[in-house]
Amino acid sequence: MIENGSEPLPFGEFDLIRWIRGRTTAGGSTVLGIGDDCAILKPSAGRELLVTTDMLMDGRHFRLAEAGPEAVGAKAMGVNLSDVAAMAARPVAAVVAVALPNRGGKAVEIARGLHAGFLSMAGRFGVALVGGDTNAWDGPLVVCVTVFGETTSRGAVRRSGARPGDAIFVTGPLGGSLLGRHLTPEPRVLEALAIHKAVSLHALIDLSDGLASDLGHILDESGGLGAVLDPAAIPVHGDALTMSARTGRTPLEHALGDGEDFELCFTVSLDDAARLLADPPEPARVFRIGEVVDRSGLWLRSESGMLTPVPPAGFDHLRR
Repeated sequence: MIENGSEPLPFGEFDLIRWIRGRTTAGGSTVLGIGDDCAILKPSAGRELLVTTDMLMDGRHFRLAEAGPEAVGAKAMGVNLSDVAAMAARPVAAVVAVALPNRGGKAVEIARGLHAGFLSMAGRFGVALVGGDTNAWDGPLVVCVTVFGETTSRGAVRRSGARPGDAIFVTGPLGGSLLGRHLTPEPRVLEALAIHKAVSLHALIDLSDGLASDLGHILDESGGLGAVLDPAAIPVHGDALTMSARTGRTPLEHALGDGEDFELCFTVSLDDAARLLADPPEPARVFRIGEVVDRSGLWLRSESGMLTPVPPAGFDHLRR
């Protein structure tokens, strides 16, 4: 063992696994956690099991030297929890695979920091860490988290249920996340569950790639519908104002295209829209930003009623 202050550090792979196992508790739907070839989960009777996974890479999604491993671990867990929130479900368990950078003999130190970040985020939502895989190599840090969730009695909400005439909502201000919020996602798990209980959600998505892009996924999956947005109604984050001064792009452009806001975007009937606006369910905030229309395309509506198409925006891994 390597000493680090008063606490011994593991130096081998199996020492590290034992160290992680000794600091991880399982419960809820977990029958068997870390220690065997597979974890065993037992979903609640009558509930569907959801699975989501996301890979994050140093230099692409974060800079380890700037953020530190604990923040990276929290983000890696948080973005997956946000995906479960995007289907109005409850996250229950997670597995984690990491490729640790071996340069400088800091692999174990990085692993400890990552683990602290994983647990801090998972613990907020009662999510058990039940397994994973650890490797070390000469390349940069790569983290892949897989989260398992359960539907509520109302079932999962998909992207594909939007209808013409639906009101479109978001749960918080958008834009400028690269000033730091991209490293500190706040998964809207509780908000999604509260809204799902209060009204009938037609379609739902989390805003990871940008409002224009992610709302576009809802419209495409719902049969090629369109949407008209009211620019003044779109909540713009203060970070978007700061970014605008640096980039020359408008705050609205940042709100539409920056991504990694991890707020929710959803559609509901007009009657349910009125209920939400009159009495938003705690802890959710809701902002009505437009409506779904029976024509393709995404449009901004001016005060005079003129429609302007929204140019393609949002993050795409395979495009510059």
